[in-house]
Amino acid sequence: MTISRSLRGRAATAVALTATLALTATACGDDGSGGTGAEGSGTGTITFWDNNGGVRTAVWQEIIKDFEAKNPGIKVKYVPIPSEDVQSKYDTAIAGGGLPDVGGVGAAYLANMVAQNALDPVGERIEGSSLKGRLVPGMVESVKSAGGRGDEMYSVPTSASNGVLYYRTDLFKAAGLKAPTTWEAFYTAAEKLTDARNNKFGYTIRGGAGSIAQALDAVYGQSGITEFWNGDKTTVNDPKNVAALEKYVGLYKKATPEADVNNDFKKMNAQFDSGSIAMMNHNLGSYTDHVKALGTDKFAGIPNPVGPGGVRVQVSNPVDGLGLFRTSRNKAAAWKFIEFAASRAANSKWNESAGAIPANTEAAKDPWLEKAQATKLGAQALTDGSTRIVQLPYYLPDWNKISKSENEPNFQKVLLGAMTPKEFLDTLAKQLNEAQAEWNEQLKKG
Repeated sequence: MTISRSLRGRAATAVALTATLALTATACGDDGSGGTGAEGSGTGTITFWDNNGGVRTAVWQEIIKDFEAKNPGIKVKYVPIPSEDVQSKYDTAIAGGGLPDVGGVGAAYLANMVAQNALDPVGERIEGSSLKGRLVPGMVESVKSAGGRGDEMYSVPTSASNGVLYYRTDLFKAAGLKAPTTWEAFYTAAEKLTDARNNKFGYTIRGGAGSIAQALDAVYGQSGITEFWNGDKTTVNDPKNVAALEKYVGLYKKATPEADVNNDFKKMNAQFDSGSIAMMNHNLGSYTDHVKALGTDKFAGIPNPVGPGGVRVQVSNPVDGLGLFRTSRNKAAAWKFIEFAASRAANSKWNESAGAIPANTEAAKDPWLEKAQATKLGAQALTDGSTRIVQLPYYLPDWNKISKSENEPNFQKVLLGAMTPKEFLDTLAKQLNEAQAEWNEQLKKG
């Protein structure tokens, strides 16, 4: 990338170093002196950063306990990082030292970390390990694409998710409504299940953190456009997408709570489980939470409604994985942990807990997947040809920055009427086209 956005972002991150020094000093896998690390003895203590700390802490602690029992010479220091903070924590540690040995790395920010040379390639290690031939090919390709370095892999995929429309089957049944399997049925249900006077709403829009991917899922799902790029220009502001966004945000305050402008997934889950919201979009990660709150009789989760011509379109969700950090001084032990975590038993345990789709091909055959309705449907949607997936450009180092810090506030302006859907999508398109042009120029130089 050229200097513009990436280095400005890193400079801003460096300013934040003092505020997070305590974390990077006490939870680190290197001493901040740089270098390329070392293989080490294969024993001793390694540090692992969980990129969804708190939410997935319990299952990781189980996996770590199992790993240490089988590898008594290795101790794993577990550090939970909330998902909303993980990229800034990594950027800060890259700038100032203190990276872990192993860390959870999502595809949405993988390219940014690869561009900063924070991660070791893992392709050869996979080929020489028990994971060879046991990783879902589609997830492998996604990780390669997101890394932006050709066929090289910079993380070991562990799970995939996709967008899910959750709906309260009990409320639909009481209202005499069928499942919202088409966009027409979705909008009809959103209106019919709204009783604002009694604080009951048909839908909830995610207006806070994480809003952009959900909005794009609704936009492309309705427009039926199946490619993110038309040549070197994004389709995000295509007139069909503009019309789709106009209709979608038109639900705000009519069939959704006014507080949705600040909604994140935790608030959405709470509203849905309480029965004040009839439908919500999130990924498979919240499926098990709904089961705990509601059982399996009061809700269901389905892929995006069917759009024009009977075609279902969804945007891609980033594949999650584990990265081996370049500065680790004990890469041999760190790799043993990654290999164990991606093995059938551990990968199955983690994904069953999260309600996500396993990356290990053997784990993907385990019986629990048949019982997890939304996960089963999500896996089918990704593999049976019934769904067209619009691949978001995770390979752009600035993708996460553009889709979060630069445009989440703009989406809130759209909901509040301070920016039109067209202005929003035109702004997003301009930034994406510039980032793509920079990326293409970098490839020419490389």
